[in-house]
Amino acid sequence: MGGPTVKSLVNEAATRLRMAGVEGPRRDAELIVGHVLGLDRAAILAHGDDPVAEAPAARIDAMAAERAARRPMAQILGRREFWSLNFKVTEATLDPRPDTETLVEEVLSVIGLRRWKAFRLLDLGTGTGCILAALLTECPAATGVGVDRSAAAAAVARENMQALGLAPRARIQEGDWSDGLHERFDVIVSNPPYIPEADMARLAPEVRLFEPRTALTPGGDGLGAYRTILDRLPPVAAPGAIVAFEVGIGQAAAVAELMEAAGLGPVTTRRDLAGIERVVLGRFPQ
Repeated sequence: MGGPTVKSLVNEAATRLRMAGVEGPRRDAELIVGHVLGLDRAAILAHGDDPVAEAPAARIDAMAAERAARRPMAQILGRREFWSLNFKVTEATLDPRPDTETLVEEVLSVIGLRRWKAFRLLDLGTGTGCILAALLTECPAATGVGVDRSAAAAAVARENMQALGLAPRARIQEGDWSDGLHERFDVIVSNPPYIPEADMARLAPEVRLFEPRTALTPGGDGLGAYRTILDRLPPVAAPGAIVAFEVGIGQAAAVAELMEAAGLGPVTTRRDLAGIERVVLGRFPQ
């Protein structure tokens, strides 16, 4: 009996993932096989009957077992694409999501032609650094600071900035939101923990079991991080500074109220591709 082929390994992994309740099992099986063998989807199809040696077949089996246990693909592969940039992802960071690209889009839309000028950017709760990196990529004269409470997350963000060639314009530091910063920023962004405590048990296993809890929920009603950030922002906000938050489903109106109460205005919202109000943006007075 012959050994495994590319096609048989994909089929076995897909069946295993389907039985484990994984969404898109064949897609993930192809990603795993392609990752181990260095093949894209077209090459997987073209080389389906090619034999696979014992070592890579064992690695594919181990990665499929991890995915069947509902570990996120980004953690298994150790990377995720965001804004057409490649980011390292670990257990210490949130998996960058397409929803968050809405935040980048809205900030770029609001700053307009100013994106070509020098300005200071602050990303609170930076995680992988994906928001900061995307904005710095689109704003070539800007410089920025990313802050994360987690030393492990900050280390991943530094690595990503280095890999993307952005390290000269990006400083990553550990901290509790904006505490300890003694500069002023023109654009302040954050995708803070916002899932209400009561909703945590309903999250998909990939999120609930494997992503850092402190990056998902602040407890309570899910709005605590917004309150804290807004309370501490005035000393670090330049006159007219733009503040943009990602928010959870149904939170836009409440976060807009918090921003208006903090003296920001006018406050606007932007929907993501699913039609959910995902971003709330306001300005400090000039």
